[in-house]
Amino acid sequence: MVLVSDHIRAALCTIPAFDPAARYVSRLSARSALYTELGLLLGDHKDAFESEEYRRLVIDRNCLARKSSSARQKLWTELRSRYRLDAADPLFNAFWSEWRTCQSDQERGLTAYILLALNDRLVADLGSEWLFPLLRRAPAELRVAEVLEFIAGKSRHGHPEVLNWSEQTRVGIAKKYCASLRDFGLAAGTVQKRSIRPALYGAPVRLLIRALRLTGRSSLEIVNASIFRLLAIDSSEVIDAFGELNRVGAVRFRIQGDIVELDLIKAA
Repeated sequence: MVLVSDHIRAALCTIPAFDPAARYVSRLSARSALYTELGLLLGDHKDAFESEEYRRLVIDRNCLARKSSSARQKLWTELRSRYRLDAADPLFNAFWSEWRTCQSDQERGLTAYILLALNDRLVADLGSEWLFPLLRRAPAELRVAEVLEFIAGKSRHGHPEVLNWSEQTRVGIAKKYCASLRDFGLAAGTVQKRSIRPALYGAPVRLLIRALRLTGRSSLEIVNASIFRLLAIDSSEVIDAFGELNRVGAVRFRIQGDIVELDLIKAA
């Protein structure tokens, strides 16, 4: 049985991707995922910082080179809302543990994408429902009109808050979402974007495992989770994916019947 402390249990609902009551937010309507800025902010620091220190880096030290204080403040607000940027936050701390182990730009991009999706229910739903089949049959064209149809459909099924968004907001979200997929390495192209099926990397998979554990999921529940569709891994393929990661030393995994042994490799 998995025991979850009161402190962690209080934080469970702060992972929108796993919260059935989480509302869709329109934070992508004006700006993309800001992945480049995230990478510059995180830099090569040995340790993660608390939120106030990241704020000082962006606003006071102007590490992201914005001309005005208002632009720096706006950028900080947007980065903070997307990526949680606080070493005291369990999800960001889990992300940081994996981010610092990444061995390539592709692995870093996918790991940041997973954090964004976990922290944004709309991005999570788009990734696991709309984008999933397009990644599976990559290269497949990513159409803004289809993203708009997805959002409209969700407004009628579980997310009435979308009805309060203007057409401009919806179009902005759809365009910025597709542009962000390119930034994360899940698409290519400028005007016409096509999907790229991601390779299997340890860090983004381990981040999903860490997040599932923050919600109190058992190892058996983890291997049956559908959230791995964000990485184009169907539920029926999770065991095989874990087996491959075990073979290369990215996780420790063994399954026999309903007995699952799943351990994360400690960061060096």
